[in-house]
Amino acid sequence: MAALSIEQVVAVIGAGTMGAGIAQVAAQAGHSVLLYDAAPGSAEKAIAKVANGLERLVERGKFSAEDVAATLSRLTSVEGLEDLSPAGLVIEAIIEDLDIKQTLFKNLENICKANTILASNTSSLSITAIGENLERPENFIGLHFFNPAQVMKLVEVVSGSASASSVADSAFATAEAWGKKPVHAASTPGFIVNRVARSFYGEALRVLEEGAVDAATYDAIMRESGGFRMGPFELMDLIGNDVNLAVTTSVYNAFEQAPRFKPSSIQQELVASGKLGRKSGCGFYDYSEGAAAAGVTTSAATPPPESVTICGDLGCASVLVELIEKAGLRVQQKSSDSDHGYLEVGSAHLYLCDGGLAANHGDNAIAFDLALDYEKTTRIALAPVASCDPTALASAVGLFQGLGKSVSVISDLAGMVVMRTVCMLANEGADAVDNQVCTEQAVDTAMCYGVNYPAGPLHWAGVIGYGMVERVLDNMAAVYDDPRYRCSTWIRNKNL
Repeated sequence: MAALSIEQVVAVIGAGTMGAGIAQVAAQAGHSVLLYDAAPGSAEKAIAKVANGLERLVERGKFSAEDVAATLSRLTSVEGLEDLSPAGLVIEAIIEDLDIKQTLFKNLENICKANTILASNTSSLSITAIGENLERPENFIGLHFFNPAQVMKLVEVVSGSASASSVADSAFATAEAWGKKPVHAASTPGFIVNRVARSFYGEALRVLEEGAVDAATYDAIMRESGGFRMGPFELMDLIGNDVNLAVTTSVYNAFEQAPRFKPSSIQQELVASGKLGRKSGCGFYDYSEGAAAAGVTTSAATPPPESVTICGDLGCASVLVELIEKAGLRVQQKSSDSDHGYLEVGSAHLYLCDGGLAANHGDNAIAFDLALDYEKTTRIALAPVASCDPTALASAVGLFQGLGKSVSVISDLAGMVVMRTVCMLANEGADAVDNQVCTEQAVDTAMCYGVNYPAGPLHWAGVIGYGMVERVLDNMAAVYDDPRYRCSTWIRNKNL
């Protein structure tokens, strides 16, 4: 199905940050755009704000003055819904209230042309439910943009049970023509991003509840080892703990309170006490003037070992062998009957986290965490067995410091930090594919372009190895005795 022609008018309802951003995107793509808001004067103010933002970009050399003038000439504020009748596409970006949205779209059917595409930017409501009373529900879809809409590439094109595939395909092609990265999704709770991303926050909160890692150290590991732009705690503070908790609670209830989506008591207490994050001055971090920066647990400098013995195959961490050799350490190879390779460093037994406890691997066992790129990562987390000899731990710390990495030693924790997060993200993405919500590629595209993940969860799972992901989840399920960590059938089938 072809994209909406440039000659077609686009209407946006709701002149808040999201609505104004969507209007700007459509106008920059060449469409005449009608912007409406029920609050008098709001649409005009929104267009003025768009103009100010674009003028700043001209000053920075991002756009020409001529292009900005052309874009602004295509933006028009209107005073009533009736003024939207010429539109070929109407996108709603108003309050998340089912009754209000249903009434709005019912009215739009009586105003707009019979073939006008009607779309909701809802992030949490069912597209099927919003459109259930429409006379032409086949023309109704979800177009979920991400804030700020003029910057973020992802658009989730959401089909309700009655949405015509031709309409969804046209919207998909239109989003591509607007320079976006669209993905198709079925109307299910959270669509793709808000569903899959729950694990990013949920696992961090679970670890904090256990007291295994503090927030600042957890965030540092996720940034420096996992490659994420922000750690979960600083991101929750940025989003607002109230907003983040509300999304989690919505998804939790929509999935009949499935354990993997259970809200955290720690976050609930923060919200109850008004510690909402940056906007309140305090959340997981203190943002008050003069507040000291939260410290990250980092091991003191330790001499590297003279030699390392490689036992078996290290799997996705095999590049460590090359890095150890480049560092000038003496490397010995030894065969192993184990299906899980490891490193012998002095009396330390170092292995890639497999989801279980280090205690299951011997007296001086030390798990090391997953990294996006072991060569480029600047920090690695180690989780020694509680009874680990200090000399053995020092050898392990010295090894990774000798490779140019900062080291954070954490408690013996099932799944550690990056490994548990990536496996749980992949598990939820796999469930979404298995439930026919979207394709495997859509999961990865959505998470990379909607929330800036360094790699798509299912692509990353393939790099780790689906067998390893299954092992991690099964071991975590055994440690916690919690269905939260049950492995997706889709992942298990990958190993058949």
